[in-house]
Amino acid sequence: MLEKLSLTCDRLLSHRQLACSHSYCGIPLNGKDMHIYSIRDLEQKPLLLTGHHGEISAMTFGKGSRPMLLCSASADYIIVWDIELCQRRTQEGKVAAGTVIGTLLGEVVHLSFCFSDEQVAVCSGSTVYILSSKRHEVTSTLTSHLGPLTSAEFCPWNKDILVTASEDRTFKVWDLKIEAVCYQSFVLSASPLLSVFFLKESRHLITGSTDGQVWCFALSEDHKCHLVTKMDLQKMEKRHHMHQGTVSHQSGASEQSAVDNVEISKPVLKMALCSSFTDTINEHKTDNSWLCIGSSDGLYVVDLATSELLTVLYFKDYADLSVTMAGSWSFSPGQDESMLLLVSSLFTPCVVLFELHLCDLRRMQAYGEGFSVFPSSPPLPESPLNAELKKEPNRPKKKGGIKEQPLVFHTKVKSSGYTSAPRSVMFSPKTNILKNLSFKTANKKTGSLLRDYPEDSAAPTIPHKHLSTGKKPVNCFQYSGDGKQILCGLGDSSVLLYKSSLSGNPTVYTGHDKPVSSVSWSLNRQWWLSASEDQSLRLWTHGSPEPAIIMSNTIFSKPIRSAQFYYLDKFLLLASGPSLYLYLYNVDSTRDTIKRYQQRSVVKLARCITTTSSTDITAMSAINDFFSYIVLVCGSDRSIQLFDMNMGRVASELPDAHSRAVHCITQNRGSMFSTQAQDSYNLFLTSAVTDGVKIWDLRTLRCVRRYENHLNRCHPCSSAISPCGRFIATGSEDNCAYLYDIRCSSYLHKLQKHSDTVLSVAFNPATPERKTLSSYCSGQTVNTEVDSAVCSRMSH
Repeated sequence: MLEKLSLTCDRLLSHRQLACSHSYCGIPLNGKDMHIYSIRDLEQKPLLLTGHHGEISAMTFGKGSRPMLLCSASADYIIVWDIELCQRRTQEGKVAAGTVIGTLLGEVVHLSFCFSDEQVAVCSGSTVYILSSKRHEVTSTLTSHLGPLTSAEFCPWNKDILVTASEDRTFKVWDLKIEAVCYQSFVLSASPLLSVFFLKESRHLITGSTDGQVWCFALSEDHKCHLVTKMDLQKMEKRHHMHQGTVSHQSGASEQSAVDNVEISKPVLKMALCSSFTDTINEHKTDNSWLCIGSSDGLYVVDLATSELLTVLYFKDYADLSVTMAGSWSFSPGQDESMLLLVSSLFTPCVVLFELHLCDLRRMQAYGEGFSVFPSSPPLPESPLNAELKKEPNRPKKKGGIKEQPLVFHTKVKSSGYTSAPRSVMFSPKTNILKNLSFKTANKKTGSLLRDYPEDSAAPTIPHKHLSTGKKPVNCFQYSGDGKQILCGLGDSSVLLYKSSLSGNPTVYTGHDKPVSSVSWSLNRQWWLSASEDQSLRLWTHGSPEPAIIMSNTIFSKPIRSAQFYYLDKFLLLASGPSLYLYLYNVDSTRDTIKRYQQRSVVKLARCITTTSSTDITAMSAINDFFSYIVLVCGSDRSIQLFDMNMGRVASELPDAHSRAVHCITQNRGSMFSTQAQDSYNLFLTSAVTDGVKIWDLRTLRCVRRYENHLNRCHPCSSAISPCGRFIATGSEDNCAYLYDIRCSSYLHKLQKHSDTVLSVAFNPATPERKTLSSYCSGQTVNTEVDSAVCSRMSH
């Protein structure tokens, strides 16, 4: 921060609203007068404005630039000044005068112009007055709060909406047409609310309190608010310092930090969006969610998309500043992608004007070199991905002996007809042969075509079918690549194979001894595998009730948390304990009739990689639809580790990714029916109990957005990305499934009609359809029973 102007006042202005714009800044002088300084030429003599008889308590500039209006308030008058007109009158030797728009409204603590500068909101006591900015007229008088008002702001996209915050710890949304409250919040905190701010692009409302709590609400068209995210500056500051490595466990450093951190709370005095101060031509996408929060000890920059603290600019870190603690803030855009900060000192009669260049903030948040799911070079010669199964040499055939050949050379033998009833009709002509042939041929042709997944379709919201599986717990399920079949792993150690329409009876596959923890389809949809808590893995083929490959519990010492096909079905990838296993395999479904217990399929370990801290793996994800070297692994130590299978080692690690261990990780795989931008495949989701869903970008190895409208306190609710890459679905414990737009943190739809907790969700890769599994909880059981599977299909 660069100090551009420092002014010593005749009295303390710590809790007064000061005015700052891109061209001017104003401060009270001698209590009743004002000095207006030009930002472009600070050496120029300030403009003196006189007219108040009482002490000025609040000032604010208008939203427009021509004319530049200033509103000032005292206990006697509310005056609006035209700055350019006042300058001309002063140059002509006349006294600058303003327009009195209100008289005797009490002690004013806050002023705010609407976005057309036609109205002014005046907060006095527990009443907010709406005044005309051009004449002495009170348009509305709004009284409903139980405590004194602290802030009031007009909605930027609806001029008839006003939001007020009060010391009664609530905020209200007013409809100025009917002069009534259309929404009233619950009591948000034990401390008073201080400030209110609007986000025009996302249509969000943000409010902050004196104890450092920040709430972000989505303001819908019916003026109802629902919570999007909640942040605590103190907790975010601790996490930020831990990530930066500034926390020391030495006693001396702890005592010194205790001396420095005298301030217990961090009041949210003022808020502003960084993108408001950037040139639209050179605007960076990372600034769209950066929120600047002015507090008593410095400026906090928060990323609203991820609810994380980016950086803190403490006053104590700048030895040449005139302010050590702030009492009030005022923000304004500057020149050359900068922002102006007008700050009043908390304990000394001093006001300072700072300039902050946003390029400095971006430099602090410079991203390191990231990764990509798409390989940039062929595999290395010594790469585990080049491993191959050795073919057995052809053994010479034995001469003589009895050759193995079937007694009957046809699959079906025609019956002799002795046991059938005698025919009563000898001949019946078929008259509809052509019609049936044409109908079947047409169906065959249309069914073989691959229809593209609609990119502009609405999110699926209408229930289509309901299916009960009894009292069998369903732990996992997955669509096949063509979207025609669904695999369900049950808690009774069996696997069910359904049609995607959920019609007919499922095919049942048994063999595990404990609940099935993971199921996965192969890319060619001819094989699928199932992993169980009994530390075994089985690979199944179509039409065979017996598995082609059985990897018994003697191989693994701990349960298999996740298993799937990898590298275009070349490998079997599975996670058990702290190890990641890569297996080569060859499926041979033929069996000897006499020695059926001997499987002819071959499995060979290609590589075993252990996590960096030998922590147990809780979730795993890799892409099988195309060649990719990246495997994502989540550990019980709350970390996310990135494995480079080309190198056969851990390439990067993200510590403390969540506040709890991640139980679900999902990559953006798309589908064979949709095509996304190449960079979209670098996104992946993680879910953790009590910490919501986060979306990450491999290119920066950073969280880019957080979704926490759903309820997830104790159950491992999974999440999924739609094939078009536009929507995110997640389970929830309030008997609903939530649909998010991937670009916004607030939910789109709340899918109800579930009987209990929704554990698993999945999108159909071929059509805009989504499956959910809702659970029935009993006692303290974590693996809850599932009583239904609901298919939600979009309505056309």
